[in-house]
Amino acid sequence: MAVALVNMASAFLRRKPWQTFLASGLSGSPPPPPLPQSRFFPPLEEAMLPPGTFRGRTALITGGGTGLGRAMTAVLSQLGAQCVIVSRKLDVLQKTADEISERTGNPVHALQLDVRDPEAVARCVQQVESLTGLPDVIVNNAAGNFVCPSENLSANAWKTVADIVLNGTAFVTLELGKRLLRQQKGAAFLAITTIYAESGSGFVVPSAAAKAGVEALYKSLAAEWGRYGLRFNIIQPGPIRTKGAFGRLDPTGEFEAGTLSRIPAGRLGRASELANLASYLCSDYASWMSGSVVRFDGGEYAMMAGEFNELRKVGQIFIYTPTPLSLEWPPFRRLTDGGFAQVTPEQWKLMEKMIRSVKGS
Repeated sequence: MAVALVNMASAFLRRKPWQTFLASGLSGSPPPPPLPQSRFFPPLEEAMLPPGTFRGRTALITGGGTGLGRAMTAVLSQLGAQCVIVSRKLDVLQKTADEISERTGNPVHALQLDVRDPEAVARCVQQVESLTGLPDVIVNNAAGNFVCPSENLSANAWKTVADIVLNGTAFVTLELGKRLLRQQKGAAFLAITTIYAESGSGFVVPSAAAKAGVEALYKSLAAEWGRYGLRFNIIQPGPIRTKGAFGRLDPTGEFEAGTLSRIPAGRLGRASELANLASYLCSDYASWMSGSVVRFDGGEYAMMAGEFNELRKVGQIFIYTPTPLSLEWPPFRRLTDGGFAQVTPEQWKLMEKMIRSVKGS
């Protein structure tokens, strides 16, 4: 099933209307139940900062109509900010703006913008400046992504993701940054990337490359523009279930179910939790933070990075055998080919005795 869906995506990418696949949002599968240890890591979803933290301030959020962008807008508005949300879909933006403004009592403005177009970015920033003044908080959250074997990537597919993620972030950041410099006005910039911006990842290569570029951009500007009162920080989210992201990256739900086993906290993140972190990084409580990359993933990256971390599975310990397993003694379940052999807790105790009996280096 998963292979068929990837092939389907690849076929779409080779056709002109491949953008339809990017925008479809096919997440119909119910989320898997959290693992037992998640009871030690309960999500607290109310705003953690004091009311009025952003009173008198303006926040601009790209991709603010849905998903993580919507969650960040909601928290910033709740904390007193006047928000401006931008994306290509004005109807979705306006609905979000009306709902959040009605709930918080603070104005939320919706402006249409394709961040890939630098001229459109300049016009939009001029609108924002006329409407609210230059923002005090800028969140670059707009993104585009899909799963696809790299050998099936078209130039157009690569360019679309790179234009949205890297170029779009650069256009918005530089246009606003230059105006802030001229007005001698400080501001906090935040970019939302991903944990694989650091490590790279197959099957999402355009996104991995573009997100890594965003991180380099922000760390560079933190060094260069800090003297002008501008801060730049980055959040690398792990798996957080949103309709758009999971629809394009995990249409069958199989990846999400497998992901839980890699997260020490035993559950996926919540958009509201990320919104709390974002609001902190953009607030004066974090005024000494700049050029920072904050990993927010329940421990997933650390779990995947450790070579022996699979040994955590008590009762499901796996020993890799690159060749067919021919050991006759009971601890191992025989395999017909190279792969992973499961070891029970009792067998693990026996292996520990063997390890202790080894002498020398």
